[in-house]
Amino acid sequence: MTAGHRAAPSDDASPLAEVRLDIAGMTCASCANRIERKLNKLDSVQASVNYATEAATVRFDPARVGTDRLLAVVSDAGYSAALPVPPAPDDETTPAPDPDAALRRRLLVSAVLAAPVLILSMVPALQFDNWQWLALTLASPVAVWGAWPFHRAAVLSARHGTSTMDTLVSIGITAAYLWSLWALFLGDAGMPGMRMSFALFPARGSGSDELYLEVASAVTVFLLAGRYAEARAKRRSGAALEALLALGAKDATVLRDGREVPVPIDQLQIGDRFVVRPGEKVATDGVVVGGRSALDLSMLTGESVPVEVAVGDRVTGATVNVGGRLVVEADRVGSDTTLAQLGRLVTRAQSGKAPVQRLADRVSAVFVPVVLAVAAVTLAGWLLATGDPTAAFTAAVAVLVIACPCALGLATPTALLVGTGRGAQLGVLIKGPEVLESTRTVDTVVLDKTGTVTTGRMSLLEVVGHPDTLRLAAAVESGSEHPIARAVVAAASGPLPAATDFANRPGEGARAQVDGREVVVGRGLPPASAEVAAAVAAAEAAGRTAVQVAWDGEVRGVLVVADTVKPSSAAAIAQLRALGLAPVLVTGDNAGAAAAVARSVGLDPDRGEVVAGVLPAGKVDVVARLQAQGRVVAMVGDGVNDAPALAQADLGLAMGSGTDVAIEASDLTLVRNDLSAAVDAVRLARRTLAVIKGNLFWAFAYNVALVPLAAFGFLNPVLAGLAMAASSVLVVTNSLRLRRFQPVG
Repeated sequence: MTAGHRAAPSDDASPLAEVRLDIAGMTCASCANRIERKLNKLDSVQASVNYATEAATVRFDPARVGTDRLLAVVSDAGYSAALPVPPAPDDETTPAPDPDAALRRRLLVSAVLAAPVLILSMVPALQFDNWQWLALTLASPVAVWGAWPFHRAAVLSARHGTSTMDTLVSIGITAAYLWSLWALFLGDAGMPGMRMSFALFPARGSGSDELYLEVASAVTVFLLAGRYAEARAKRRSGAALEALLALGAKDATVLRDGREVPVPIDQLQIGDRFVVRPGEKVATDGVVVGGRSALDLSMLTGESVPVEVAVGDRVTGATVNVGGRLVVEADRVGSDTTLAQLGRLVTRAQSGKAPVQRLADRVSAVFVPVVLAVAAVTLAGWLLATGDPTAAFTAAVAVLVIACPCALGLATPTALLVGTGRGAQLGVLIKGPEVLESTRTVDTVVLDKTGTVTTGRMSLLEVVGHPDTLRLAAAVESGSEHPIARAVVAAASGPLPAATDFANRPGEGARAQVDGREVVVGRGLPPASAEVAAAVAAAEAAGRTAVQVAWDGEVRGVLVVADTVKPSSAAAIAQLRALGLAPVLVTGDNAGAAAAVARSVGLDPDRGEVVAGVLPAGKVDVVARLQAQGRVVAMVGDGVNDAPALAQADLGLAMGSGTDVAIEASDLTLVRNDLSAAVDAVRLARRTLAVIKGNLFWAFAYNVALVPLAAFGFLNPVLAGLAMAASSVLVVTNSLRLRRFQPVG
């Protein structure tokens, strides 16, 4: 829960609902803070308003507060809010409207009108008789119409008894414009022979012949340019999430009564069987019931190598079929699909606030009133010290313009937008911004063996003995669904002989008639030769499974089967060490098997880097024991039995191939079923946190350094406007560097 939110009353057991509100009219972080405070004053409401995403995430008790009340509160605060509208069907003939068109038009018109005013005001040689009246004619539309978004927002804020960044901008522009009108009509600036020079610093003078039309127009243009750059950058920041959500197929080819019927994706139901031809996207999550092919998962997981799938394998919607024809039975549709869940996770992360943003929020809440006070003190101080209204006015306007806390408000949300969006492209989903802080402090990573370090699937490693061993064993095991049996059958090539009279005897293995012989496949059979006995002993010493194959009453061969280590696991563990994390392998296997796997991936059992013989419930105890030793622990797992340990750990990372329970209990979800994704997750989270802190440092430093300069008269208002706009663009541009983040390897 974000700091400052009020929890629902404890005596109410009603579950909280969650809704996202799209908010229009916010112009700075102060706006977001005010809306958030208003919403959180409601009973049983927990709200977080994000300026960068222009949205509020609200958790509330429907029995006490309705969505109409939430919308009304936002409206009463001076803004408009609406529930998200479902996207309309794609219409390629109608171009999408440009959301920045109106702002761009206002900027371009203002820039064209302001340029001559600025040039004439800065270059005395170009000033002709009555040039000031031309400057007034050109500057007036800029100061009134061009700056209207700032004036309108300032008036709305004033009506509600508050102030925002726009208050500072509007007062500064209005003051400069009204001063110029006074000088022209009541002072000496309207005289035909009037000439004016441009100075970087306030200069002493009577003030009656000084114009600030270039300040009113140039500051307006600079701030409009900064706002336009912000708008474009924010849309680029969220482009990764939009691309993720757009990956889904628009229709599916469903098998009905033996015919292929195209239907829209929203009409697909659980249990429907649909066809996926080469080059097509998988319509939704399901299980392959026909065909064999390879799927390109790169758009969803960042994994460039296609993955082979066959009957019985799960497939994910939005992946692309690059091989043969598949028939898939849908088991998740609509909002329950993996793609929809990933979209919700990313949206939730982008809507939240990191702990490092809380200080910025507190500062922004009081910043504008403080700046107004500083500007007033500056004006009074210069008047008392010099008696010069021109210098006093120039310094006060510079304070108003330079102090706008735009950069402060954009520092965290833009980095979160870009970082979480880039993570989604790489198959790394950060559940919430508070997770970023955890990645910085973690020093130990606990790795579940099965499905995390290893594939979780048994594979045939070696065949010892008679040449017919594998062929006959596969014929017997073809009738079994046991993981070892499936590994044996998958390793056999060519057609298998028919097996009859199949019998499965728990603890003894399986037997069947093959080619007129009784073939027995199992463990613990008496070996018939020294070669077979040695193979069994070697396999068991290495923690592998030795399956003996006997016929004609004699063991004639051995099949060595094991859960194979993922090819990337060793390199990933080395990279985790390089990040300063101490790896610990946890498994339910015996010590011998655990040690064999550990050594193959670079772990040393003798140094306590392996914990063997752990029951599923015991993984929590392992994590708790490490935490009791003062370690900050991350846990990587994928199964239901990993969920408690993922929740216990300081940082939980769930493999996306794992269960929904494990993913829900984790802080980071790794869509790629690869341990190197954990490395990418930690690297990306740390990089995002570093960018946020860098942004906040420069935003704070900018205001701390330049406000005093402006107050003491060392900054012209025109340059102040340029610097303020540039600071916001700099922060957003720095955040956009996260788009270039590359995975390991």
